[in-house]
Amino acid sequence: MTTDAQSRASFGGRWTYGVLALALLFVLMPFLFWNATWFGRPLTDEQLAKALADRSHPREIQHALAQIEAHIERRDPAARRWYPQVVALASDPVGEIRLTDAWVMGQDTSSPEFHAALVQLLDDPQPMVQRNAALSLVRFHDDSGHAQIVAMLRPYQMLAPFAGSIEIRLKPGDVVNIGTLVAHLTSEGQRREVRAVVPGTLSRWLVANDSQVAAAQPIASLDPSESAVWEALRALYLVGRPEDLADVERFARGVDAMSPQVTQQAQATSQAIRARSHS
Repeated sequence: MTTDAQSRASFGGRWTYGVLALALLFVLMPFLFWNATWFGRPLTDEQLAKALADRSHPREIQHALAQIEAHIERRDPAARRWYPQVVALASDPVGEIRLTDAWVMGQDTSSPEFHAALVQLLDDPQPMVQRNAALSLVRFHDDSGHAQIVAMLRPYQMLAPFAGSIEIRLKPGDVVNIGTLVAHLTSEGQRREVRAVVPGTLSRWLVANDSQVAAAQPIASLDPSESAVWEALRALYLVGRPEDLADVERFARGVDAMSPQVTQQAQATSQAIRARSHS
């Protein structure tokens, strides 16, 4: 074994123990597609209030939400003054705000208002919001989002947002992120974009190029991203059921292009589910 391989193996072992410790402490942090965005600039209370009230700048609202989350993490009781606005943002028309909001509400499990709002977000029209809500609910020891979490381990079928003639842009094996342009649809002379709503890898097209598709028809299958699998496995470590084992153990055997840490987490999740089922 090379020095680099030994280092990776050593790091993998240490990381696994860290993950299990976090899971046991139910420190479950939902993943966010904007996780590379930095919202660390401190805001005064006046700036925070202004940001929350300015509906024309969604990113400023996200920044304010991130600051509220920081207050919650510090166990600052003053954060509760913002809770009514945080709950109200669960019905904001901008999906990115609802996504961030679902994450923030998972940070205070003592709030029944947050709990109720998260349950409602399980029916959000955007799958990423559903996923964040489901992961946050695990922190409340609530497995209401179990179905959404298990779905994160499975291929995702992209649906045509409207009818038209499809022009395929990507090929199987291409990695997509949220917002990646995957195809164009032309209808009545108007050419419109089709963008990915979840991250993943294009597994296969379900329709032929230049064919006519109906609205809501499945057009492509995406294999789940490593981040989605990782978060789902961590959640199922706590709320997984025996019927989930087939999905979990597919990753416990190892999956090409995914790191050894995913395999190790899948094995730990499988063991936890089996232990619960025999207790």
